Amino acid sequence: MTRTTPVVLVTGVDADAMAAATVAMQFDLPHAVVLRHDLDVGAQRLTRVVSDLAGVVERVHHDLDHACVSCALREDIVPTIERLAASRRWGAVVVHLPTAAEAVQVCRVTSLDPQAAPSARITSVVTALAGPDLEADLVGDALLHERGLHTSEDDGRGVAEVLCSMVEYADAVVTVGPTDAEGRALLGSLSRPDALRVPEPSRLPSARLVTGDLHDHARTEAWVDPVRRGPVPDPAGPVWTLDLRSDLPLHPDRLLAGIEAIGGGPRRSRGCFWLPTRPGDVCVWDGAGGQLSIGTSGRWGLAEPLTRIVVTGLEGDEEKHLVRAAFERCLLSETEVARQGRYWEVGEDGFEPWLGPVRYAA
Repeated sequence: MTRTTPVVLVTGVDADAMAAATVAMQFDLPHAVVLRHDLDVGAQRLTRVVSDLAGVVERVHHDLDHACVSCALREDIVPTIERLAASRRWGAVVVHLPTAAEAVQVCRVTSLDPQAAPSARITSVVTALAGPDLEADLVGDALLHERGLHTSEDDGRGVAEVLCSMVEYADAVVTVGPTDAEGRALLGSLSRPDALRVPEPSRLPSARLVTGDLHDHARTEAWVDPVRRGPVPDPAGPVWTLDLRSDLPLHPDRLLAGIEAIGGGPRRSRGCFWLPTRPGDVCVWDGAGGQLSIGTSGRWGLAEPLTRIVVTGLEGDEEKHLVRAAFERCLLSETEVARQGRYWEVGEDGFEPWLGPVRYAA
C-alpha cells in the first residue's frame, strides 16, 4: 500500500480566524508544513507561501489567465499539495485555502481523480469562524464582494451561503473570540452531528486532525446531499428547525409566488424539491441569509421523488409558522393530484431562468 501524507484543509471567510487556526496547528504539529494561498481577483494573481517552523520555504506569485478558485485549484493548489506530500519532507500538510474558497472542491477533485494527488490523504476539514460575528455571518445578508472576499469577478455569492456550506462540510469548526448563545446554537444545528466544535484555536486537537479518523468523504457527502432521507437532528438552544417534507411536488405557480416567504429572511434552508412539470429532475434548494439558489442535481431515476427543505432560524414562533404555512400552500393538493395527476406535460412552467427548458420525462 502506498504511503500517503495526511492533509488538513482550513476554510473560512474571516482571514484572521483562519490564520489563528492555521498557526495553532503549525505550533502543535512541529513536523508539519503549512501551504497558504491568497487569491487577488483584481490583479488575477495567486500567491503561494510554503512555511514550516524554521521559516518560509517558498513564496511564489502565480499569474492566472482567469482569477477564480477553480483555476487556482487546477493550476496550483492541488498540484502543490501533491508535491509537498510526495516529498516526504514533512509529516503533515496544513492547507490554508484562499479566503471564501470551499474545501469541498479539493475533496471532490482528489476523491474523483485519485491521480490528482496520490501522495496526499485528506484527514480533516477545519472551518474557522470569527466568534463575535457568528450570527451575522451565518444568516446575515452581506455579499462576498461587499467585503472584498469574492473569488472571481462574477462571484455573486452571499457570505452566509458560503459559510453555512463550509460549516456543514467541516469535520471541525473552531471559533476565534467570544461567542453568544445564538451563534453557538446555529453552529450546533448546522454542523454535522459528529463534527468537533472547538471554542478556540489553542484547543484544536491537532494530533487527531491528522490521524485520519475524522474525515470520511462518503459520510460528509451524505450529510450535505440535497436529497436528505434520514432524520434531521433536533435544534439546539434558541434555534428552531422546520423539516418541510412531502412526497408531493410543489405547484410551480404557487412556488414562484411564495418562494421568498420560504427562502427569505435570516435563516438557513437547504434540500430538494420536485415539480409536476419536471418530474424526472432533482431540484436543489440552497438558501442562506435571505438569498436563495435553486438548480438541478441529476435525475430521480428509480428513486421516489421527494420534496424536503430543512429550514433553520432564530426568529420567533410566528415566523416559523409563516414559513410552514407558505410551504404547505405550495404543495399540490389531493384535489389537484386527482384532477391533473402528479406529472404535467407543459411547454413552460416559469422556472426556465433557473432550471432550463422543460424536459418532460417522468
